Amino acid sequence: MTGITIALLVVVAIIVIVLIWAVATYNGFVRLRNLVQEAWRQIDVELNRRHDLIPNLVETVKGYAAHERGVFDDVSRARAAASGAGQSPAQQAASENVLTQALGRLFAVAEAYPVLRASENFQQLQAELTNTEDRIAAGRRFYNANVRTLNTKVESFPSNLIAGAFGFVRAEYFETEDPAVRAAPQVSFGAGDAPAPGAPTV
Repeated sequence: MTGITIALLVVVAIIVIVLIWAVATYNGFVRLRNLVQEAWRQIDVELNRRHDLIPNLVETVKGYAAHERGVFDDVSRARAAASGAGQSPAQQAASENVLTQALGRLFAVAEAYPVLRASENFQQLQAELTNTEDRIAAGRRFYNANVRTLNTKVESFPSNLIAGAFGFVRAEYFETEDPAVRAAPQVSFGAGDAPAPGAPTV
């Protein structure tokens, strides 16, 4: 075997290794992108559930505090904005944070009405909203973990070469940037009562 033949074999081997790495990296990007999309769809399902609960909650509180029209209008506007289609994860997070603040004011109104807090309908809605918020929080953690993995791979060398060549880009996180919004409104119902969820931040 001549030196030229050996050199050709080495070059071919290097090319094969590079191609195998490129294919594996590309497939890894596809898998991560699909995981991010699937995680976002799960969050979207829970956000829709949250949005569906709010009108019933507003109507229940309105039955005891009809004069608090400004609070009800704020919640309705915030819900409409959060329910709008076509928002990116970052835009959706901003809309949900506004809705969270409006819900905090709604629960603050409910605090002044012991009969409302004791009603079975209100308690059921409160429990359903709390459970939904918990699922959104869990979904957000899963989604953001996948986004972090994808973004790291998009930015790291040499995988960024494949990302640039095939159009894989950073994904947006679903999180709250404003520290004031991160602090979810806390509503105390007294020592003997269960606290309202205060619509935990999503």
